[in-house]
Amino acid sequence: MDGANWNYSDKVKEHFFHPKNILEIDEKEYNADGMGYVGSPACGDMMKIFIKVKDDRIADLKWQTFGCASAIGSTSMLSVMVTENGGMSLDEAWKLTPEMIIDKLGGLPPNKIHCSVLGDKALREAIKDHFKRTGQEDRIAHDDKSRIICNCMNVTEDDIRMEVLEGVKDLKTLQERTKLGTACGKCIDTAKILVDFYVGKYYTEEIYTGNKK
Repeated sequence: MDGANWNYSDKVKEHFFHPKNILEIDEKEYNADGMGYVGSPACGDMMKIFIKVKDDRIADLKWQTFGCASAIGSTSMLSVMVTENGGMSLDEAWKLTPEMIIDKLGGLPPNKIHCSVLGDKALREAIKDHFKRTGQEDRIAHDDKSRIICNCMNVTEDDIRMEVLEGVKDLKTLQERTKLGTACGKCIDTAKILVDFYVGKYYTEEIYTGNKK
């Protein structure tokens, strides 16, 4: 692959060529306390994350992926963020966002932002799995802060933000993926405004750095 045309930061390239914390043994031998698995239909990337938990902190994290440079770089960076300085608490790790990871990477090309959501989504699935294994289902977070845009289909503003991060750039595609506005239709105008806002936020610059207001 010709790297000359890559519009990636040096930090992304570093984590792509020298990824940290990849699982190099059989997953059964790793004996994880939680495992999360997600895939992105937008680019075919797949991600598995395995965590070990000690004193309610992520003591170790390993991962495997079939993905592009952005997916590899983002998840490598995530693995460092989550495990450094004694490890994040499970509550802290749950709140990790793609924007935080992108900021640490020094930015990503807009057409690769959707790859950055794989790691944090798989991490939350791994934390969920750990809670279920240990009888702590009541700790699985529920999004009760994001305003509901489509009451009929229970689609929140944060759902729309995440869909745009995963590559959705128009209302029609959003409706296909979420069924938003397919019942009473009262939310259509608000949803269109939000899609345009988040597309403008994430996709209008040559490099999205994760901290654009």
